[in-house]
Amino acid sequence: MTQPDHRGRTRVRREVVSFVRRSARMNPQQSKAWNAHHDRWVLDVPRAETDTSIDPTYTVDLAEAFGRSAPLIVEIGPGMGDSLVPMARAHSDFNVLAFEVFQPAVARILGRLASEAVQNVRVVQADAVEGLTTLVPQSSVDRLWMFFPDPWHKLRHHKRRLLSPEFADLAASRMKPGGLWQLATDWADYATQMRAVLDNHELFSNCHADGWAPRWEGRPVTRFEQRGIEAGRRIFDLSYRRR
Repeated sequence: MTQPDHRGRTRVRREVVSFVRRSARMNPQQSKAWNAHHDRWVLDVPRAETDTSIDPTYTVDLAEAFGRSAPLIVEIGPGMGDSLVPMARAHSDFNVLAFEVFQPAVARILGRLASEAVQNVRVVQADAVEGLTTLVPQSSVDRLWMFFPDPWHKLRHHKRRLLSPEFADLAASRMKPGGLWQLATDWADYATQMRAVLDNHELFSNCHADGWAPRWEGRPVTRFEQRGIEAGRRIFDLSYRRR
């Protein structure tokens, strides 16, 4: 369910999260990238109960954090940055805020940002739900990217899937009217669930008459997408406009 916090911000109450705990151990190359580039691209946040949580009383000035005011893109779960880094470079007139829970993945992103001299990204190592709730102002997001989220393909785990009516409410509260939400998955039943949630949400409209979007040429093929292709799964792209 959703409820406002003491400052009127939409919060999502959850008994489960959309990710599992994994080892935070970094290899030497990742440790080197983390130590060398953490201060440049990572937004450190105070924690609540866990190391992927965010103190709900914390606030951040995103314009100050990026060093400029610019339209805002949020990417949820960029993984190793296979798509994040080239897409951010292609959208240099946007600020790109990414939420990723796994430290080795963040370290890999930092190394790529440095090697490709991409300056318009800030990464928060935190749960995206808490990140959107706490760090992102209402009606501030121009584009939301969510590509290949964990499908939790076993039926008993579907409750862990990130895209739910409650999450859609949260996303809608953070997006500007006219903002664009782009998604992709290689799991047909998750794609159907995404359609069911967003097609029936009063604040989102599907950008394509037949429901499915053509593959976005600006999105590079990631290792997750390639695995799906090699396994014979169809790639589903979706695109929704915030009303």
